[in-house]
Amino acid sequence: MEVLGVFDNLESAATAVDNLLEAGVAEAKITTLSSVPYPDGVLVKSEGKPRFYLFTLVLGACGALAGFSLAAGTAWLYPLQTGDKPIISIFPVGIITYELMMLFAIVGTLIGMLWGMGLPDFKPKPYAMEIANGAIGILIDAENPAEIERSMQCLQRSGAQKLCTEEETS
Repeated sequence: MEVLGVFDNLESAATAVDNLLEAGVAEAKITTLSSVPYPDGVLVKSEGKPRFYLFTLVLGACGALAGFSLAAGTAWLYPLQTGDKPIISIFPVGIITYELMMLFAIVGTLIGMLWGMGLPDFKPKPYAMEIANGAIGILIDAENPAEIERSMQCLQRSGAQKLCTEEETS
C-alpha cells in the first residue's frame, strides 16, 4: 500500500524526507512526484544507473544469430549451385544478419526502456492534481499498517497539505 503526501514547497518536502528517513523508512521506498524536473539527489536518490542497454545487447546478439541461421540455414537446406559460386555467400548472409540484429536490438531497447520505467504498472497509484500545478508529492511504499501510520504521522508533522492512500484516490 502506498501513502502520498503533498507539499507546497521544496523545503517542507525535504523536511518530510528527512523525517521519514529518521523514522526508519528505507530511502528505496520513497519516491518524489513533481511537475518540475529536480536533479537526482535533491530529495531522494534513485536506485542507480539504468540498465536497459543489456536488453539491447542480448537481443541484438540473438537477432544476429537468428539472421545468420535464417540466411545460411536456408541456403544450406535448399542448395542452389550456380557456376562455381559458394552455396552460402557472405554478402547476402551478412545483410540479413545485420538487418535482423538491428531489428532485435531496437525491440530490445524499447522493452528495456519500458522495463526500466516500470511500465506497464497495473496497480493503482495515489495521485493528487496539485502535483501538476507545482506541488511536490512524496510517495511511500509501506508494507504493513504500522509503517503506513508512521509514514502518515511523519508527513503530517512535516506540513503536508494533503495525505492520501491508493484507496482514497482510485
